[in-house]
Amino acid sequence: MAVSREESPFAAALAAVRGPLEFAAADFSKADRVHELEATVAAAAERARGLAIPPEWQRVFAGVAKLFAKPLAAEDRRAAVERALAGTEPLTRPGAAEAALAAPVAELPGVGPKRAESLARRGLGSVLDLLFHLPVRYDDRRRLTTIGELEVGRRATFAGEVRVADWSMPRAFRGRGRRTFQVVLGDDTGTVNLKWFRGAEALHGRLRKGVRLLATGDVRRYRFAKELIHPEVEILAEGAEAARGPAVVPDYAAPEGFPPRTLRRAVATAVARAADLVEGHLPPRLVAERGLPSVPDALRTIHALSPDGPLEDVEALRGHATRAHERLVLEELYLLETGLALRHAARAAEPGIALDVERAGVVSAPDALPFRLTAAQERAWSEIRADLARPHPMNRLLQGDVGSGKTAVAFLAAVAVAANRHQTALMAPTELLAEQHERTLRKLAAAAKPGVRVARLTASMPRTESDGVRAGLAAGEVDLVVGTHALVQQDVAFARLALAIVDEQHRFGVLQRKALSGKTRGGVSPHTLVMTATPIPRTLALTLYGDLDLSVIDELPPGREPVVTDVLRPGEGARVMEWIRATLERGEQVYVVYPLVEESEKLDLRAATEQAERIRAAFPEVGVDLVHGRLSAADRAAAMARFEAGETRLLVSTTVIEVGVDVPRASLMVVDHAERFGLAQLHQLRGRVGRGDAPGTCLLVARSSTEDSEARLRAMLETTDGFRIADADLRIRGPGEFLGTRQHGRLPDLRMADLIRDARLVSVAREAALGTVRRDPGLRRSPALARAVEARWGDRLALVEVG
Repeated sequence: MAVSREESPFAAALAAVRGPLEFAAADFSKADRVHELEATVAAAAERARGLAIPPEWQRVFAGVAKLFAKPLAAEDRRAAVERALAGTEPLTRPGAAEAALAAPVAELPGVGPKRAESLARRGLGSVLDLLFHLPVRYDDRRRLTTIGELEVGRRATFAGEVRVADWSMPRAFRGRGRRTFQVVLGDDTGTVNLKWFRGAEALHGRLRKGVRLLATGDVRRYRFAKELIHPEVEILAEGAEAARGPAVVPDYAAPEGFPPRTLRRAVATAVARAADLVEGHLPPRLVAERGLPSVPDALRTIHALSPDGPLEDVEALRGHATRAHERLVLEELYLLETGLALRHAARAAEPGIALDVERAGVVSAPDALPFRLTAAQERAWSEIRADLARPHPMNRLLQGDVGSGKTAVAFLAAVAVAANRHQTALMAPTELLAEQHERTLRKLAAAAKPGVRVARLTASMPRTESDGVRAGLAAGEVDLVVGTHALVQQDVAFARLALAIVDEQHRFGVLQRKALSGKTRGGVSPHTLVMTATPIPRTLALTLYGDLDLSVIDELPPGREPVVTDVLRPGEGARVMEWIRATLERGEQVYVVYPLVEESEKLDLRAATEQAERIRAAFPEVGVDLVHGRLSAADRAAAMARFEAGETRLLVSTTVIEVGVDVPRASLMVVDHAERFGLAQLHQLRGRVGRGDAPGTCLLVARSSTEDSEARLRAMLETTDGFRIADADLRIRGPGEFLGTRQHGRLPDLRMADLIRDARLVSVAREAALGTVRRDPGLRRSPALARAVEARWGDRLALVEVG
């Protein structure tokens, strides 16, 4: 039995036409029992021909309506039924609607091969692409502005009479053969200039003096006059009302040189020919509860093509706040979350490595740590421990704020694996972080019973040393290996890999994560634990990591005081030096962080290498070291070891120390050119201090200002909570920038949804998707939904093999 779903208007209409016909054809002796067969079929066919479907399909239904337009004799009725069934049969074939939606835009009238190619380069290659190409704004042409009221920097629609229309050649273009077509448009309140730098040849003959125009565009100032560049214009018939025509006009992002009116016409044609082919996949109960329109009606509303006119408030349309927008956003998110839920269920069914977590060494592992776990750490450890005991691979995301103790929890998982005579691999994004993890884990391993044999494998290690680590891994003599991308090389083999830990998840490519998980023998997937150093807002976690279980460490160790943060401006260098001197006099340590390694004239940044020498001169009595990404691994490790040991008291560094470095005596962080750093970077750097007995201070030295940089600095002053910082960062940068780039393989290519604007709908879609997969595992009773998920997200979900 198929799960209830919302058919497309076309599918419902086709069933209404063919149902009575099939009943009659099954036994023509029953045909007379079909109440008014001719009238029933004719009415259904007339309704079907009025749908937004391909014209050739409309003609099929028109033919059926004509066949049954009047009462038929028995023999004629039989022939008409057979003919109507044969004519509509191609429309019933699987994939017929999908094929029509996938038709190239070149098949639409008015879109030739060149324009179709231009649209395809923008990802608008099919009719379906045009249907879901949202307007970037709406022009409300019900509200006309007089020319005298035009405001610079605002978009407006206004009417006027052509006073002048002629070609001109600006001085900058003289000698290059480029001309500008210029129209002076006026009304009783003033005049405004309209200019076209290209494509005006067709307008030249039509825009003559005395012609009345309706114009729409962005008003700007040029010298002492107002002007519009490449406005949309419409010639008004003599005596016509200026506000005639569409009251609300959608405006779309168009390829370079593509006339906006042509794109709008192409979208309107796509809606008229195909909107009623689109199925809805949301559970009908959810649609009813939220009072949502059908998908075809939602498309008509969003493209301002509703037959009843612009019923929605224009501001709601502009703000994507209509029920129509909600329907399409939920549809998209529902398909994504259903795919993630299917992935999660499939992983949960895979064979894995069940570990005995009741062994004495595992149960007592937390007691062997040099500190007590927080309640949040204990909760996360309990969840991970339960996963490790199951005969299916764990796939869990562990996230928490800076200094919340994620590494300790991951180490306990490695202890459980080692106690079961298996191996753990921890993959870090940088060599510096791998080195820091190794130092931290060796300290923890020294106290563990049974002991955990720790090794490191990175690309810059001497060959003899790395060969020894590889041999140890293959022989099972290493319990926990920490490394970078070197861990996924073909010549790295594990004896019994059972747990893969990926730190700083979004910095890795999907294939690298998959390669690490493929290091087990016998094809059994290892347990996977993904750690992220910066908390991820719940909205992103549900869309990016919806196929993973989530553990959150939302508590800092006891006694940890919030780091005091201050922002300093140019001219306050003396205050910075006073802070540094006072910190050093208390016997504490200082980080000074700069954005680059070398001077950059373009960005006017102070290079760490030059500033280190100046700081050494200012504080000759203390050891000063310099750490940056271009040092060799050995030199970097030596510098960090000296700082950890207290041999050097002041460390000048680039952002290579932003994650994972743990020096308890460091209490002051100075970040120069703080305006150049991202919010997550600043929060990570702040988290490097105040990790011991002394309270921490973070000084952010801003040397210039932008709107975004000021927003980041305000967020740093307002909160030290990493989860609130993450929310602020997401608002400032948007999902794409928040994650880095799309190449990291996680950010879904959403056409309708905005993960910031539509955050509240993500949870709604997820709950609906989980309910669907619980009721119908594998979607065996929902083939249409399964096809839709595969068509929309199949490629991406196939790649998401590991957290």
